[in-house]
Amino acid sequence: MPMIRETVVATVNAAGVPHLAPLGLIADGDMWILAPFHPSTTLENLKAAPYAVANLTDDVRVFAGCLTGRRQWPLAPARFVKAPRLSDTLAHLELTVVDVREDPLRPRFVCRVVHEETHAPFRGFNRAQNAVIEAAILISRLHMLPHSEIEQELARLEIAVGKTAGPAEFEAWGWLRDKAARHFESAEAGSRGADRSGS
Repeated sequence: MPMIRETVVATVNAAGVPHLAPLGLIADGDMWILAPFHPSTTLENLKAAPYAVANLTDDVRVFAGCLTGRRQWPLAPARFVKAPRLSDTLAHLELTVVDVREDPLRPRFVCRVVHEETHAPFRGFNRAQNAVIEAAILISRLHMLPHSEIEQELARLEIAVGKTAGPAEFEAWGWLRDKAARHFESAEAGSRGADRSGS
């Protein structure tokens, strides 16, 4: 299995409007692969403007925020690509697409690093930060995974949050938990409505 770095990727559309999304960078020799799901804003942006910035951040609120409608994080210009970087990121990689491997579910955008820069030291993740990132990945797949599987995994991850989280991690965890709860409530309401219409 290839190494994957969990990052927050910034892309822009044809008009230059930025978009942030959590996305794993997949190692491929000297290259990195971005594999956004079909359909997604990141996918459409990469087609329109074939470059991106991968942000390496320890602020897990950004991961959780991007998945719960909180995308307004401070941005700064990148050096060599038109997509911006996070202002407060620890480091960033500026990427340009050199090849596209088509796939009906997750096209692979093969990227070359044109610039890499460190802005602050990385002091390590605590268990709560890891748990929030794992939960963010789960929440991004709410439409794909069974309710019971998601709830079991969130319950397991919540132990680490309860033991090791600081204020930022608790805030991010709450956003993700609320998102999951709303999704399940909506799904259950739709199921009840379908049952009534079929009776």
